[in-house]
Amino acid sequence: MAALDLSQLLDVRGIRHAALLGAEGNVLAQVGGDPDTSIAQAGRAVAASLIATLGGELQDLLIDLDGGPVLLTPHGDRTLMTAFDDTANLGRVRFAVRKLLQSRQAARDL
Repeated sequence: MAALDLSQLLDVRGIRHAALLGAEGNVLAQVGGDPDTSIAQAGRAVAASLIATLGGELQDLLIDLDGGPVLLTPHGDRTLMTAFDDTANLGRVRFAVRKLLQSRQAARDL
């Protein structure tokens, strides 16, 4: 699978950087600054625990850190990590992420 073009995410006000991480936490694609992949690894562990306890499927996980919020969104066995600042609108960030992932899914289904 080719890497996602994450550059359009930087058009959303407040997004600082984004990275697509592989199943092992390796960076497959990135845009903006360097991602702290340890955040995604910790977030995945929390998400796995929640899913094991509560069942269901994770849509996304928001982690609010001192350096700004980070949104973790599953994409198959990969995770899209999007870091943004306080000027960003969470709804717009989520919309942009879903739009990107849905366009990727639609292209794969062709």
